[in-house]
Amino acid sequence: MARRSTERGGSSESRASREPPLSPEEQARALCLRLLTGTPRTRKQLADAMRKREIPEEIAEHVLERFQDVGLIDDQAFANSWVESRHRGRGLARRALAQELRHRGVDAELVNEAVGLLDHDQEEQTARELVARRLPGTRGLDRDKRIRRLAGMLARKGYSEGLALRVVRDALTAEGREADSEDESWD
Repeated sequence: MARRSTERGGSSESRASREPPLSPEEQARALCLRLLTGTPRTRKQLADAMRKREIPEEIAEHVLERFQDVGLIDDQAFANSWVESRHRGRGLARRALAQELRHRGVDAELVNEAVGLLDHDQEEQTARELVARRLPGTRGLDRDKRIRRLAGMLARKGYSEGLALRVVRDALTAEGREADSEDESWD
């Protein structure tokens, strides 16, 4: 079969094996571009990926600097976008968002700026919306169990204990008032 391929002008070796191997810098650039194509990444995430591929530190640093200079890596924009989408989409509080960003290697100062975009009122409003969505699913349970479940859900999303308990108790009180007014309308 290899003979036939040679007769047609081809060879038995693959095209990739005929091309010279990429230099470490070319490998680093290709890796970063491939990773950035799918989703934004932090500088640390890209550095970690290059370290895994055993790209020399000085070459990795040079490529990262160049990508940052041309705007392909922007940890502040990444952090701001992350806070906006994760708060809106998953209802995460500032504390949980900060933890996620730190885990992704975003500098503490940039994390503080990004989570600072959410104010206390916004965070409280989101907590109230989360509780309102989950409240009907807890009907039939005793009050203490409802409080624990709903406050626990908020705690897992990074809300402080005080805020979580206040929001849950307010929602249960409002629900009780609505039930009372419905009962009175039947009289």
